[in-house]
Amino acid sequence: MTKTPSSSYIIRFNDCDLLGHLNNSRYLDYFMNAREDHLRDFYQVDLTSYFNHGLGWVVGGHEIAYIKPALYNEVVCIQSSLLYADSELLFLETIMMNKSQSHLKAIMRTKLIPISTQTGKKSQHPSDFMNWAKSIENKAINHEENLQVRLKHLLSTFKAKSNLAT
Repeated sequence: MTKTPSSSYIIRFNDCDLLGHLNNSRYLDYFMNAREDHLRDFYQVDLTSYFNHGLGWVVGGHEIAYIKPALYNEVVCIQSSLLYADSELLFLETIMMNKSQSHLKAIMRTKLIPISTQTGKKSQHPSDFMNWAKSIENKAINHEENLQVRLKHLLSTFKAKSNLAT
């Protein structure tokens, strides 16, 4: 089983609303930037090399649940996982928590569709990419579970950790 990549980020002033909460639309940026960082830092994957060889991705959809606000100047931890890959799809999950990873802030699931950077049309993942992608799938998370069921599991896990700490 692969380790779930995670990294820390500081919530920036210009990303917040008037109440000092991370703006809802900015969660997507933090999540997608974290995933790009994780690919580079944990898997030595530079997306530019894929783009230069004609492979890119477009977002087919996001599903996000906001649990607790991320606040200005707060350090948050973001984890990302590839839940499922096939020749025509990548299915990702990203989770934002507080720095100590004791409280869930938000969870997002994203479907990415491969495209040809030359034509801009839907493409398929090449076999070498598929071999690598399959090797990093997070099989510990049921990718067929809907977000609400996954959220219930996560919240019960955080609650159980909190009870153990007290």
